Amino acid sequence: MGHADLSPETLERVEPEVRAWLERWAGSATVVVRAAAGLPVVIGRAVRASGRRLVLLLPADGAVTAPLPRHDRAAAGELLLLTDRVRLLDFDPDGREACIGADERMVRGSSRLLAVWDGSPSDGRDATAHLVAYARARGIPVDVVWPEGASRAQAPARHLPHPPHPPYLPAVGRAPIGTPARREGGRVRHPA
Repeated sequence: MGHADLSPETLERVEPEVRAWLERWAGSATVVVRAAAGLPVVIGRAVRASGRRLVLLLPADGAVTAPLPRHDRAAAGELLLLTDRVRLLDFDPDGREACIGADERMVRGSSRLLAVWDGSPSDGRDATAHLVAYARARGIPVDVVWPEGASRAQAPARHLPHPPHPPYLPAVGRAPIGTPARREGGRVRHPA
């Protein structure tokens, strides 16, 4: 979990911190993230680099995946490449309260919470403080990562540029995830 409005510089600082945290955590931990741009991708990369397992939560409408907001689609594509397993979770990814509810369900099913959090109270921009309190109220240990020099951006993370793909991942195609393919002359053509 963590702030959705982390600056690009902070996202770069967080990945090695998360990797170090994973190395200190004994056992074969599985990390769960909800598909979104920004911090979930950074965490996914750190999990992959540490050799841990990653479970990706995708929004669902019943038994089928629900469309992600446009700003999260490329990130979801990268997370799908990084993940070991996908779980569908019934919630509307465009609804703030629905996303918080999905995060609460994720916290309830966890044995530990890693929060990339500056310690600030909930301010309506994100629910990080709420989720930290939610975990602690249920006796779930919370580890907080906030690297020196970390900051939050003025604009929400969805408006920040997506970090470049690391060398161990193939580039995700230019067409947004969910863009329908077209049939041309008996062949399926994906938009580029």
